Amino acid sequence: MRSFMQEFKAFIMRGNVIELAVAFVIGVAFTAVVSSFADDILMQIVAAIFGKQDFSSLFWTVNDSQIRIGAFITAVINFLIIAFGVFLVVKAIAAAQARRRSDPASDDVPPSDEVILLTQIRDLLNRPAGPPR
Repeated sequence: MRSFMQEFKAFIMRGNVIELAVAFVIGVAFTAVVSSFADDILMQIVAAIFGKQDFSSLFWTVNDSQIRIGAFITAVINFLIIAFGVFLVVKAIAAAQARRRSDPASDDVPPSDEVILLTQIRDLLNRPAGPPR
């Protein structure tokens, strides 16, 4: 039983699991923000234009059955808004990482005096041995 618990602890403490948990929590919070934006702002604009806050009241009746096309349209609109928001965040993060990777300031740093001295010593040691002077 102790070995099982040690394996479980090692599994939980791996970086990927912790990163996944953090990403999940942030994703849930971000989804709430984007959903609020969709429901409280964009759908209010839809209500101002069409006279209804959402499309959930739209349906077709076929043989005494209701096909709730409006609820589906509302869900698709919410999905597209959330997906677009996530896309913007991922694109911004990727751009920031690309800028950090190609930072020209880190490439233009001249070697220190110690590095120059060590390079000279290495070159002297690698020179073929000649007759003593």
